[in-house]
Amino acid sequence: MATVDECRDALDRLAAALLGVDAEARAKHLPRRTVRCTVKDLDTSFTARIDESGVHDIAQVPPTVTDPPNADVKVSLRSDDLIAIANGEDNLLAAWLHGRVQISAPMRDLLRLRSLVGF
Repeated sequence: MATVDECRDALDRLAAALLGVDAEARAKHLPRRTVRCTVKDLDTSFTARIDESGVHDIAQVPPTVTDPPNADVKVSLRSDDLIAIANGEDNLLAAWLHGRVQISAPMRDLLRLRSLVGF
């Protein structure tokens, strides 16, 4: 099991990788959304905003908050899966197909994500 700090670092690396995607593709396929990533085995969540210019304001939801802010896209996974995806040892599609990652989002957003990162 990874630590909260390792998960935060993994999210930062994933955000940086998104900046490596062609700016025109990001503008076309990355709508403005709020995202909540719940790390199940650490019982913690992170929130962020995404848009065509990347990921902004990644923040851990304080443990005292029992009802995290509502999000347009919700991702739920274990810490080790987050680390593996960020390190390139696993990919989001395989993790999702095997049930290691759960994503709750409008179908249109899932299709846009697929176009952007090959999901």
